[in-house]
Amino acid sequence: MEVILLQKVANLGNVGDRVKVRSGFGRNFLLPKGKATLATPDNVARFEARRAELERAAREHLASAEERSGALKEHKVVIRAKAGAEGKLFGSIGTSDIAEAATREGFKLERSEVRLPNGPLRMVGEHVVNLHLHVDVDVPLQISIVAEE
Repeated sequence: MEVILLQKVANLGNVGDRVKVRSGFGRNFLLPKGKATLATPDNVARFEARRAELERAAREHLASAEERSGALKEHKVVIRAKAGAEGKLFGSIGTSDIAEAATREGFKLERSEVRLPNGPLRMVGEHVVNLHLHVDVDVPLQISIVAEE
């Protein structure tokens, strides 16, 4: 299946690239999410008419992500949670907890932008999580989990 990318997709291509993908990936992910369109002659002409608009939107999205990364780079998010005597949490801190804590502190952060490669955080202390703000922008974020009294 040949598609035209409407957004930059990691490990696939940039805006406007014509790429061949497996039909399941195209049908189930790229097309429904609006990241690509089928490479038919009509769609190619329609894309060329909108190319400047789509590239401008992509540049704005990247600039916004870089601006947010600059603000988050030096910030430390503090999360209070109930913990046992040894520092083990009753429960865990997941992506939604981190996104909510950052939002409370004034940073707009979505749950899907938080990456926890080792799973949820289960111990009190200092942790570093990765934020995936854009295909090209990844930022480390300091998390401090404090035991609640």
